[in-house]
Amino acid sequence: MTVVVSCVNLKGGVGKTAIAVNFAAYCGKEGLKTLLVDLDPQTNATFSSISPEKWGEHKKNKGTVADLLGVRNTDHAEGNPATAADVILKDVFKGVDLVPSDLSLFTIDLDIGARTAREKLLKKALKDVMKSYDIIVCDCPPNLTLPTQNALAISTHYVVPVSPDFLSSLGIALLIRRVEKFGEDMELDIKIAGIVLSRVGRPSIFRDQTTADLRKQFSGNMLKSEIKERSVVTEATAKNKSIYEMGEATAKKEFSDFSKELLKKIGLLK
Repeated sequence: MTVVVSCVNLKGGVGKTAIAVNFAAYCGKEGLKTLLVDLDPQTNATFSSISPEKWGEHKKNKGTVADLLGVRNTDHAEGNPATAADVILKDVFKGVDLVPSDLSLFTIDLDIGARTAREKLLKKALKDVMKSYDIIVCDCPPNLTLPTQNALAISTHYVVPVSPDFLSSLGIALLIRRVEKFGEDMELDIKIAGIVLSRVGRPSIFRDQTTADLRKQFSGNMLKSEIKERSVVTEATAKNKSIYEMGEATAKKEFSDFSKELLKKIGLLK
């Protein structure tokens, strides 16, 4: 069975995309056949992997995740709708393929809100290709709207990146409850793989207290690893590279340690 991990949070700016992209890149370089699915209309995971020019060409000729969700409907010359095999962009990193996102996802709830089984559109679209991958990593928008619901509907696990500030920590319990409720309603067994502290800035009394409170409140789910805020992560994104292609050893180690811990949690590493 293919393991599917969704990166979710109700708040933006918590390092979710950097974690999704670099976790996928780690899996790929460690020999796991990996698919990265960008479900965020901001397309940050997409542009962390490929250039805007390459995205534009691929979107025009092959389509994006919006096609798989029934929003954009790119047609081939033969008039057939785009399939997952068409949309997937091969080898954006070593061992990693990409389903790129699209700006049209911003209005997806209006566009497909009345469709039946709308939460299962991605599952249906990926059905024939999922078995080709050891792991699928979904980068979700900072909400629980239809793109995130479609990701959760194929997920075996989810991970919650959170930065150590008051606003970021407020929604964690709500998020966990809502994902559990979604799983119950959809008759799915979606396990929380962990909560990871990311974009950790310079030490301060307030930040240290918030971190301590998070580790106490969610002790059973907090990962030991932490991802600090570093300019090299932004630089890697701008160059469409993973952190492992950059020269910053400390950043590489942080993402590697997190990735190893997460792979153990989901049963892909002993």
